[in-house]
Amino acid sequence: MFSFFKAITAMVSMKEGNCTVVSEFILLGFGKGQEPQLIPFLLFLGIYVTILLGNIIIVFVIMTNRQLHTPMYFLLTHLSSLDFCYSSVIAPKALVSFLSTSKGISYKGCAAQLFFFAVFVSTEAFILAAMAYDRFTAICNPLHYSAVMSKQVCIQLVVGSYFCGFLNSMVQTGLTFRLHYCGPNELDHFFCDVPALMNLSNSDKYVNELVLFSLSGVIIMSTSLAILVSYVYIVVTILQIHSSKGRQKAFSTCTSHMVTVSLFYGTVTFMYAQPSSLSSLAQSKVVSVFYTLVIPMLNPLIYSLRNKDVKEAFRRTMRKKIFGK
Repeated sequence: MFSFFKAITAMVSMKEGNCTVVSEFILLGFGKGQEPQLIPFLLFLGIYVTILLGNIIIVFVIMTNRQLHTPMYFLLTHLSSLDFCYSSVIAPKALVSFLSTSKGISYKGCAAQLFFFAVFVSTEAFILAAMAYDRFTAICNPLHYSAVMSKQVCIQLVVGSYFCGFLNSMVQTGLTFRLHYCGPNELDHFFCDVPALMNLSNSDKYVNELVLFSLSGVIIMSTSLAILVSYVYIVVTILQIHSSKGRQKAFSTCTSHMVTVSLFYGTVTFMYAQPSSLSSLAQSKVVSVFYTLVIPMLNPLIYSLRNKDVKEAFRRTMRKKIFGK
């Protein structure tokens, strides 16, 4: 890891012809000048505070209630942690740049931001697929659920998800920062993202665009296919349940995950799994707000408001903290 960022830092001293590679980027955010951007600051601040509170509460409630120490909530803990992490990679720097007249981010800082953001977002796709597999096992193969979704299997699913996210991030960050950035250093975005950085470079970007489209497509297609197949089996199994109450209970355990999957994959596909010629930077910036901040804000609400176990665990936790019992 150290050598990777050392190599990125060394690129600052590189030259292409008579042009020195830029040492920092300017995050324009939602404006074009250096003036403070109060409305985006207030909007982002409100959303980010909600993200912090919501996801921390979800993790705390699950960790402090033994009734929720199951594979489903183990995976939900990691989902909330990822939402917290990748929004925290973006929001604090964006908030500072919105109010500051100096909106710069160093070359190394930009590389680090992109790297960790890509790790967490990629990992979330695989965690969502693991959650779908968990629901498939619980509903379609309930008698063997404990054996199939053992603690060891859950840990392997999580570790595998982080490994795949790390691998994707290494490739994307390495390719993005092998490009030469000479001349303009104003990044028309509120964080260092691959499409915005590629648009700023004066190098040949064919390989980068091909790898971004292909690798993102593979990740999205493989994980979404796993989710789709799981839910086809789940729906077929649920429809075979004779009791309407049983069908309703089975559907309720999957609805929250289905909503989260739809929101996440819809926006990520728009951003990374289509040719750059089909989307503008202005559109990408708006969509980026949705999947970097709005979705991490909504996930705790989706899982808490639609989940009776989480709501009951939250009430028990609050009673212990307030009344001591």
